[in-house]
Amino acid sequence: MKSIFEHQSLPKEMGFTIKEYIQPHFSSPYHFHDLYELILIANSYGKLYAGNKVLNFKKNEVFMFGPGLPHCFYNEKSFVSTGEAAHAIVIFFKEDFLGENFFLHNDLIRTKALLQDSAFGIKVKEPNEVIETLFMEITKSKGIDSLIILLQLLNMLSGQNVDKILINTELSKRFITDNDSARLEPLLKYIFENFRNDLNIQEAASLACMNEAAFCRYFKSRTEQTFSQFVNRVRITHATRLLAAEERSISDICYECGYENISYFNRQFKDITGQTPIAYRKELLYPDDSLNTQTEEEIG
Repeated sequence: MKSIFEHQSLPKEMGFTIKEYIQPHFSSPYHFHDLYELILIANSYGKLYAGNKVLNFKKNEVFMFGPGLPHCFYNEKSFVSTGEAAHAIVIFFKEDFLGENFFLHNDLIRTKALLQDSAFGIKVKEPNEVIETLFMEITKSKGIDSLIILLQLLNMLSGQNVDKILINTELSKRFITDNDSARLEPLLKYIFENFRNDLNIQEAASLACMNEAAFCRYFKSRTEQTFSQFVNRVRITHATRLLAAEERSISDICYECGYENISYFNRQFKDITGQTPIAYRKELLYPDDSLNTQTEEEIG
């Protein structure tokens, strides 16, 4: 099992490096490192676990993680079954790659703020084509050209016209060790691959080589959520993707996400998102339409 700390080597003469990953599915374990990470998902979709949050990711989205923020991308089985390659372009860099005080200059206040915010994890909701093009160009560039492109990306991402969200609302107080990686990695994989089914806490405990009581304490101390809360967040996160992208009934989505009771699904959805599923869909798909397209019976 790989260590949770993932070392990324940088060229001696430069404080940043560019890597392009093209593989059947993303295979990096739940990890952190001591560098900033800027990533474009060129192709793929699935779930991202970063800090203590779970969210969906899809093609052409951009993320940024600060040093020390644990994260991992998990592909949906439905993506893997397509046979398409998962493709990501990743830029790793040190904060002082241009000198210790470079980003303290008054003209770079917004970029410094971007770096600080990345400690919480950043998602760029809908990056424009220029940002996507710069990622593609940096894979073909060398030396000063790649440096210029990296600075262009940081400048654009720190701009006020780029729609960004913080993935976490507060910094985690958790301390995760290498030994935790060996236990958490199979657990996370088990949950993300099987959340549509009736997950068995005894099976999860066995994956961690613990009895059930010890496992429950351990899981909550490392994720800041109970096993049940974490599974519900994964399921509701998946539901938000289905509600945003498909015209399926609420009941179909409920069962697709692993729930057997629509009323319980509705309560969990509202507890986590602050809205009912129908209100969430209406806001996304019909923001200017007061017409309710589904009945209360479908909501439960």
